[in-house]
Amino acid sequence: MDEKQFEVKGTFKIGDEWHPYAKIITAPNEAQAQERTFAVIGSKHRLKRRYITVNTIRVQDGE
Repeated sequence: MDEKQFEVKGTFKIGDEWHPYAKIITAPNEAQAQERTFAVIGSKHRLKRRYITVNTIRVQDGE
């Protein structure tokens, strides 16, 4: 499978506040990029998936 670079943007909730994020994720498709985003942010900030939103996923150009 050919891995692509995806730019994933959204928000995550810590306490009472929603914080924006933008991540570059390497994955074979958009669905897998979203899953990997949940895994990375959830493990780093100890959050459940319901506290993480994904607003946009797009393929990075040029790489």
